[in-house]
Amino acid sequence: MSGTDTPAAADPVLLHTDGRAAHITLNRPRALNALNHAMVRRIDQALTAWEHDPAVRTVVITGAGERGLCAGGDIRVVHDDARDGDGTASAAFWRDEYRLNARIARYPKPYVALMDGIVMGGGVGVSAHGSVRVVTERSRIAMPETGIGFVPDVGGTYLLALAPGELGTHLALTGTSVTAGDALLCGLADHFVPSAALPALVADLAGLPVREALARHVQPPPPAELTERREWIDACYRADTVEEIVRRLLAVGDPAAKEAAGTLLAHSPTAVKTTLASVRRARRLGPLERVLDQEYRVSCALLSAHDLVEGIRARIIDKDRDPHWSPATLAEVTDADVERFFAPLGDRELGLAGPSTAAERAW
Repeated sequence: MSGTDTPAAADPVLLHTDGRAAHITLNRPRALNALNHAMVRRIDQALTAWEHDPAVRTVVITGAGERGLCAGGDIRVVHDDARDGDGTASAAFWRDEYRLNARIARYPKPYVALMDGIVMGGGVGVSAHGSVRVVTERSRIAMPETGIGFVPDVGGTYLLALAPGELGTHLALTGTSVTAGDALLCGLADHFVPSAALPALVADLAGLPVREALARHVQPPPPAELTERREWIDACYRADTVEEIVRRLLAVGDPAAKEAAGTLLAHSPTAVKTTLASVRRARRLGPLERVLDQEYRVSCALLSAHDLVEGIRARIIDKDRDPHWSPATLAEVTDADVERFFAPLGDRELGLAGPSTAAERAW
């Protein structure tokens, strides 16, 4: 692909090359560049072409508009499919999206993600698996799925399971967004570059190797706010159950811990418990592909759960922010309720890591 291959501005994904760099621009600024199935396919096709193009030495992904890289997947489509359809459209989208996430993680050329502004959900999937992840003072990164009755996906449980101590558990269960310093602390990013310097960085990537271009613009990051909270985060979130985590958070005496407990109690009890199990299992699964296989099982199973449709309705459709979860409390969500979300899918498995082992099927 060459610089003349750039599609019309109305296209949701813009592609062009500039010197040695090929560029992906997510181009739905009114929807905060939310990903849909067509966008995932277009990105994947571009990566295929560029992988075999010797003139392309680096891939760069950015988001159009002033608000951010990407706010996630287009969950209105998921809502309608779960409520009125049979879930096949969402399952097909996730199949291609998760395969793209794995491809980005293994891409043989530098994949530079400029994580400026809002980066959430699916936006994390197309950026935080890249080999070079740049944050700015405007970055706000989160996996907020438990607030809509869903579970972190797109390899999110893999990334958060690798975060130091229990920081990833905290971010996964609460959906809290982090700024640049905490993104670096948690392993979600690699470099800090001031937002105003991004155009110059992009210009330098056209003619320089990535390391040399970065050296011109990387700055010391702002402090990580979570560092001061590590002690109570680790102590509280290492508990075996969400109920015990909440009890410990309320006993800490720190306003931030109390706020976290309130968030857990306000989010979908089913999603919060399933997320805890997902992160814990991700730590044992090993490679990203095995974790994505697990996330695909959970995502597909949640399509038939009450809370996903209700959560999206309350947050996005009606915007009343008053979801009626069912079951309504943590105590009502049993271990068996959680376990069913991890059941093998038979011939519908994602299959990135090959056939599951007997031990995995027993978890």
